[in-house]
Amino acid sequence: MHAIRNARAQQSRMLNRAVRTTDAHAFFNLLTDASTLDQVEVQLPMHRERLLPPTETLAMFLAQVLSADRSCQHAVNRFIAGRVAGGLSACSTATIAYCRARKRLPEQMVHHLVRHTGRAMAASMPATWTWRGQPVRLVDGSTVSMPDTAENQALYPQPRTQQPGLGFRLCRVLVLMCLGSGALLDAATSPYHGKGNDEQTLLRGLLDNLNTGEILVGDAFFPAISCWRNSGGVVWMACSSSTVPGVAAPTSDAVATLGRATT
Repeated sequence: MHAIRNARAQQSRMLNRAVRTTDAHAFFNLLTDASTLDQVEVQLPMHRERLLPPTETLAMFLAQVLSADRSCQHAVNRFIAGRVAGGLSACSTATIAYCRARKRLPEQMVHHLVRHTGRAMAASMPATWTWRGQPVRLVDGSTVSMPDTAENQALYPQPRTQQPGLGFRLCRVLVLMCLGSGALLDAATSPYHGKGNDEQTLLRGLLDNLNTGEILVGDAFFPAISCWRNSGGVVWMACSSSTVPGVAAPTSDAVATLGRATT
C-alpha cells in the first residue's frame, strides 16, 4: 500500500477505536480539564445542583452523538452504569430528566466550546501539516432537513419548490475547518433562502477566525475575488473562479496547483 494511504488507513482505524471507547466519563474529564474548565465555567448558565448539571449533560450528549446507538435510553443506561461502577447509587432509567436537561443546554455554550477546542487543535498541529508554513483553512456549505414544527416554520420558511404543507424545513450550514488538523473552527447557520442567507454572507461572519497570511480554500460557488480583508489583515482565498498571487487557477473545483503566495 502507498505510504500516504497506509498512514491515512492507520489514522482512520485509530479514530474509530477512539470513538468506540469514548464514553460520557471521558468527555466529562475533558470538559473539567484545566485547559478547558475556565472556558466551560464562563459559559455555564445559572443552574441548581441536580443529578444532571450542564457539564454532565453535555458530556452525555457528546458521547450519545458518537455512539453507534444514539438513543437517549442508551445514553441514560451508560450514565447509570458509570454511576454504579463508581460506587454511587443507581437512578431512574427514565429518559425524561436527561431530555429536559439537554434542552436546557445553551447553544452559545456549545458554540463557544467548539471554537475554543478548534483553535486549540489548530494551534498545536505540527508545522509539517501546513502548506509551506502557511495554515490552510477550508470553507464549505450544505443543508440539513428539520422537523416540520410550528417553531421551525416561523424561523425557517419553506423552500419555494415545495408545496405548502409538504416536505421538511431546510437549514443552511456553513463550516470553517482547518485542513491540517481536521478541526472545526467555526460554523454558521441560516434559513435556506432569503436575503442575507447565502454562503458568501455567512462566510463574512466567520472571517474573524482567520489570521493574516492564512489560505482559505473554497469552491467555485464563492465570488471571484483575490482575497478577503478582515480585522486581522489579508486572507488569500483560492477557488476555481478566483485569481490569487502565486496560485494558478485550477481547471476544476477539485484540482489546483499552488505556488508560494506573494504580497
